[in-house]
Amino acid sequence: MPQKLKQMREKVLEELNHIPKGALPQGELRAMYWMQRMHSLGKKTTIVQTAKEVIEKCIIYLKKDYSNFEFKYDKEFFDQ
Repeated sequence: MPQKLKQMREKVLEELNHIPKGALPQGELRAMYWMQRMHSLGKKTTIVQTAKEVIEKCIIYLKKDYSNFEFKYDKEFFDQ
């Protein structure tokens, strides 16, 4: 595995430690965050996004299907 990809995965896995596991909507948030964040860090990305921007984008998207669900994540960590 290329070093850059390994570093990206380690970074996103560390960030996922700040998004708790949970019921289906929460699990979808984690899966979507993984995919979107890896893309945002990749060399083919066209838009540079912070971790906070990615999680907010994911929650906005998932709220369309789960409008009453309270997504959980470590706000202090993502506000850094």
